[in-house]
Amino acid sequence: MSEFVKVMAAADLMPGSCTEVVAGAQPIALFNVAGAFHAIGNRCAHRGGPLGQGMLDGHLVICPWHAWAYDVTTGVSDVNPEIRVACYEVKVEDGQVLVKVG
Repeated sequence: MSEFVKVMAAADLMPGSCTEVVAGAQPIALFNVAGAFHAIGNRCAHRGGPLGQGMLDGHLVICPWHAWAYDVTTGVSDVNPEIRVACYEVKVEDGQVLVKVG
């Protein structure tokens, strides 16, 4: 059964920023793109780099290890559209960011 898990206060992630969180047992890369929150799997499909430590460029996150890029709204790789990481539903309630996992 899928459920939303609180991962952090929305005010703690400024627009244009990213971070790493854990939702349930899932390592998640969380992004604030112009006030909209998005969540994808935290491991780059190329070599497992931590996407939550990457650089956000618009709606693309650039992996800090080898510069592979992913669309944070879909999880699709900008390098190869056939490659993707998990993408999670996100909502904000009462100032808290919640990610759907399970």
